[in-house]
Amino acid sequence: MAHVITRPCCNDSSCVSVCPVNCIHPTPDEPEFLTAEMLYIDPETCIDCGACIDECPVEAIVPDDQLEERDEPYLQINADYYTDHDVEGGLVPPKKAPQLPDRPLHVAIVGAGPAAFYAAEELVRRPQVAVDMFDRLPTPYGLVRAGVAPDHAATKGVESTFASVAAKKNFTYFLNVEVGKHISQDELADRYNAVVYASGAPTDKRLGIEGEDLPGSLPATEFVAWYNGHPDHADLAVDLSGERAVVVGNGNVALDVARILVSDPDELATTDIADHALEALRDSSITEVVLLGRRGIAQAAYTNSEFLALGDVEGVDVIVDPDELTLDPASQAAQDDGTLDSTIATKIRLAREFAERPTTPGNKRIVFRFLTSPVSIAGDGKAETVRCVRNVYVDGSARASITPTEETFDVDASIVLRAIGYRGVPITDLPFDESAAVVPNTAGRVLTAADGDVIPGLYVAGWIKRGATGGIGRNRMCGHETAGSLLADFIADALPEPKTSRDDVPALVADRGAARIDLAGWKRIDQAERGAGKPAGRRRVKLVDIGALENAATED
Repeated sequence: MAHVITRPCCNDSSCVSVCPVNCIHPTPDEPEFLTAEMLYIDPETCIDCGACIDECPVEAIVPDDQLEERDEPYLQINADYYTDHDVEGGLVPPKKAPQLPDRPLHVAIVGAGPAAFYAAEELVRRPQVAVDMFDRLPTPYGLVRAGVAPDHAATKGVESTFASVAAKKNFTYFLNVEVGKHISQDELADRYNAVVYASGAPTDKRLGIEGEDLPGSLPATEFVAWYNGHPDHADLAVDLSGERAVVVGNGNVALDVARILVSDPDELATTDIADHALEALRDSSITEVVLLGRRGIAQAAYTNSEFLALGDVEGVDVIVDPDELTLDPASQAAQDDGTLDSTIATKIRLAREFAERPTTPGNKRIVFRFLTSPVSIAGDGKAETVRCVRNVYVDGSARASITPTEETFDVDASIVLRAIGYRGVPITDLPFDESAAVVPNTAGRVLTAADGDVIPGLYVAGWIKRGATGGIGRNRMCGHETAGSLLADFIADALPEPKTSRDDVPALVADRGAARIDLAGWKRIDQAERGAGKPAGRRRVKLVDIGALENAATED
């Protein structure tokens, strides 16, 4: 019997270090880890020890004889990875942690998402390191709380890892405290040896087409935050009165948005979706979601697990036109000679299987349109029609370049959501690379410019460090790298000494109007939300108003 990694896999990679036979890949030391959709267990090498099951934070690993029917395709998906990846058995012993100087190290981390927590995880292992974590929201966990789809509860299991970090005696929360408003970067630098910014990429990329700003044309970043109960977006105007939605993009966020729009509200009612979103979806008239991907199936950015999961949505047909499953010249050549990457090959196979599925009268629909780009959005005071153009591949291009044809067509839609990526924004008093939308850095050390000098004591982690790519697993690797750089600088005596004590920070932020929430306050919020959800069998009922969150944090 072998074990199988299934859809909830978050690439956390904690399972890798406990495997005695090195059967889980790619590992963080392998180049493929940076772009891997998920991790895979080699069925030929697995010895059924179960160590990985105990370590997985999202319960993604299952013995092959206990797979539910919907997860059986993961037997093949795991095995497919090893058709073109040769690995050697035998676990590599972990590297010994370097010895730190015998003096305290005080670190401020700005942000409370995955990258922030993974950086903190590495730091608080050392008792002499004190970490204070700041976030402008009353709640922690960043996109795990406000970005992961509510019907993907297993993925939110990484919160238990973060909670373990926050429970350390050398970790302190400063939630509901905004850096730049309640405390400045200079004031942090005066009080801490190092400051780590892990503030993410909070805005969206734009299409740059006519009509993009019409009412009813929204960034998916805001729509996702709306249905996840982010306080900044709880009052977003979302019109679901029409029958069709158009989603521009073909990454996991695009699939999440499409799935939420057509899922049975009674199913969503068992999740932690925001109540205001659930009410709107109960009244929704949307019966079809059209996803526009400017390139083809081989370049689709969503993961195979998320693509496969669409087929399990009750009452929904997934529509793929087989004539649109055109491959770029390079992918076609690789497929013909048997060298096509296994992940892409699986993506193509799944799309062809969807294309062959019969449809069911009365079902809602998710329709994939490949090699299609929006060129404008039009309507009488609001988004009503998306003008699209058909694309073709450029012959001889090794990068699957496309060019538009003269063929255009219109798609009627009452709501248009662009899901083409997140983008970082400048942070007050920090350098910023506008072209890459990141803070310039080397291994997390902030630079004065893209090719500039290191600014001692200043670091970044996560999407503001590397751009909005990769999920939880990539953020773990990224956070650990930044923490490693910081600790190496501490060992090298390259960090500045604080000018004053950090003991005055609680009073300082309170004087400037911050209703700071500490660990005890967050636990009260968590308990209140979980308590509200329990009668309905829900994971939690989210509080979406800042005042309500502050009140919950102080109630006994």
